[in-house]
Amino acid sequence: MENKKISWGIAPIGWRNDDIPEIGAENTLSHLLSDIVVAGFEGTEVGGFFPEPKVLNKELQLRKLKIAGQWFSSFIIRDGVEEASKAFHKHCEYLKAVNAAVAVVSEQTYSIQGTEKNVFKEKPSFTDKEWDQLCQGLNELGKIAEEYDLKLVFHHHMGTGVQTLAEIDRLMENTDPTHVHLLYDTGHIYVSDADYMTLLNKHINRIHHVHFKDVRPAVKEQCEKDGKSFLQSFLAGMFTVPGDGCIDFTEVYNKLLEVNYSGWIVIEAEQDPSVAHPLEYALKARNYINEELIPLENGSLIKA
Repeated sequence: MENKKISWGIAPIGWRNDDIPEIGAENTLSHLLSDIVVAGFEGTEVGGFFPEPKVLNKELQLRKLKIAGQWFSSFIIRDGVEEASKAFHKHCEYLKAVNAAVAVVSEQTYSIQGTEKNVFKEKPSFTDKEWDQLCQGLNELGKIAEEYDLKLVFHHHMGTGVQTLAEIDRLMENTDPTHVHLLYDTGHIYVSDADYMTLLNKHINRIHHVHFKDVRPAVKEQCEKDGKSFLQSFLAGMFTVPGDGCIDFTEVYNKLLEVNYSGWIVIEAEQDPSVAHPLEYALKARNYINEELIPLENGSLIKA
């Protein structure tokens, strides 16, 4: 991994899933972290089963790994920013203790991502008043993150009120770019809008964290036809690692290189580890990065 401005990580979700805890429960922290080393990645994001900072830091140090960030479910609209702030302070304290770079925030008010509802047709939406509340609240959470030397990166996500490009546009337009940044997830925006470059090009200056997630279009189409939920869709294999689906990551990576992106790119593919062997897919992702993306850094494979 040659570009020193970019750190390559892989998310724990390929080994264990926070939304369905029984999936991959046999995979221990040591197993996960050691697989990440074998696959040649530099770090990971915090999973729901990760231990307290002292224990985690020991395991990381033994393997020379780093923590990129961790998911935070905000309920600014439902509970108000004061309550959300209390939980976010605790979240940031943990992240600072494990030397993370970002706090990944997703507004979960009305979210259907953990329900059995049709994720393709039953996503929630916010009123104008709720949008104002969300954007003002995120500005406040962003300031809190900075107190812990972190950046708040907002995660647009299937099944939530901030999923589509239009919704992301509204969030970006009404939040303070000094305090609220964007997590760019290729898989979520592609499944939502069948397009991943418009978002990248439009909001490239706000992006401070990246998830590389590929999509199997045939599986996505079948899940949509069957009206599956988010969880049912990823269990069916809708998502996969880069190089195993339909997204052209050379186009994405070229754009990031063009603007001298600095930060983490984390491979993330929600899959059932009993079906998609975690280490096998981590190695598949690493091989794709090495063969198709890293050579772009010297311009030899840059596409017109």
